[in-house]
Amino acid sequence: MKKTLKFLVIPALTLAGAVFYVSLTASTPKRAIQPEKGCVFMTVMGEQSSEGFDQYKSDQNLQLAVRDGLQWLSKAQLPSGGYGAGGHSAQHVRDPHAVKADPATTAMVGMALLRSGTTLKKGVHAVNLQNALDYLLKTIEDVNEDGPYITKVRNTQIQTKLGENIDAVLAAQFLSNVLDRDLSGMDRKRIVRCLDICIARIQDGTDAHGKQKGAGWAGVLQSGMANSALESAQVVGAAVDKEVLERSKKYQKDNYNEEDGSVKTDDGAGIMLYAVSGSVRASAKEARKAKADINKAKAEGKIAADAEVNAEILEEIGYAPGEAQKYGTAYKVYESAKKTAQKDEVMNGFGNNGGEEFLSYLQTGESLVVSKDDDWKKWYDNMSGRILKIQNQDGSWNGHHCITSPVFCTATSLLLLTVEEDIAFLQKIGEEK
Repeated sequence: MKKTLKFLVIPALTLAGAVFYVSLTASTPKRAIQPEKGCVFMTVMGEQSSEGFDQYKSDQNLQLAVRDGLQWLSKAQLPSGGYGAGGHSAQHVRDPHAVKADPATTAMVGMALLRSGTTLKKGVHAVNLQNALDYLLKTIEDVNEDGPYITKVRNTQIQTKLGENIDAVLAAQFLSNVLDRDLSGMDRKRIVRCLDICIARIQDGTDAHGKQKGAGWAGVLQSGMANSALESAQVVGAAVDKEVLERSKKYQKDNYNEEDGSVKTDDGAGIMLYAVSGSVRASAKEARKAKADINKAKAEGKIAADAEVNAEILEEIGYAPGEAQKYGTAYKVYESAKKTAQKDEVMNGFGNNGGEEFLSYLQTGESLVVSKDDDWKKWYDNMSGRILKIQNQDGSWNGHHCITSPVFCTATSLLLLTVEEDIAFLQKIGEEK
């Protein structure tokens, strides 16, 4: 989670968010949409065109879907306060109580609760959020200082498919979201300490090319989310190594060639969607600045009204040559990659859905918000319609390959549906000081 994606959050709980939450939790009617049979994102993955799904997106449909998804998640919480996706070797296990808790899945649920309006003190699911936060903090505090990870739980679905350091990445995003909201009842110093531990693990796990080590089957997603985690932490005051962040962005942007539209999919299991969504996200912040500065120069009459955003024009309005090239390239990567990321043939993955697809869609959408992109509304309405149409009768969502966990997929789907509630924080990430 505003004009229209800022992939992992709204600062203080706004009146709009409160109204949204109250309305969805107070709702008693049942969902009227008849779910599609088959795979979890079947309509997105080539079974039907992406166009026209906005017909299912109404305020009532969205509120009821979120309400039911949150209720399902509240019942899926483990006694420890955590949530689990299960092991890679047991993907067929869909019972949320038959798996171990893991930080990555818990963080995703925590972010979904936050984005839906829950606080540590208020809301039907306040206790769920408090317990999830406590589980994460205890897990991080118990970690070996010299170890590379924040958890002793290994070989989860999420680690195997996304990367071995994904727990630190998602935990950092969640803790940054909590700090930004400055929630009543939180132990700020404790959360800051744990966030610093996560940031250290992410930075230590970034190689010379900007890629996260221990990549999983779709490791490019782990690297893309690591980039988002560092940016989110930076916004709430955490000490982030700027050189590491620049390497991370460069790795993501280099996966996409803006000149010919070619995409490197080596680290994305051969799936274009995974790689290109990261390129969009990594270039969003710089693209936003370049476009804003060009528009300002036009308004002031310094350049022609039809001037393009490129390195030459950026130099003309005062950018140093090196900076002009950097921001000009980022703008081209963003504009080109965002279109590629939304093509039906790019979204076609396996013809069905796993948790990786959900994350890729989330990255693309949040990128549009970060960049203050007018294409946001069309993306959001169609994507929301798709998500609403494939929700299970019990309120959950699940994947049909790779990440099959209904807990992880439900949390990610809720993050997509409620991204409008996080526009303020996402756009704050996109600001360049």
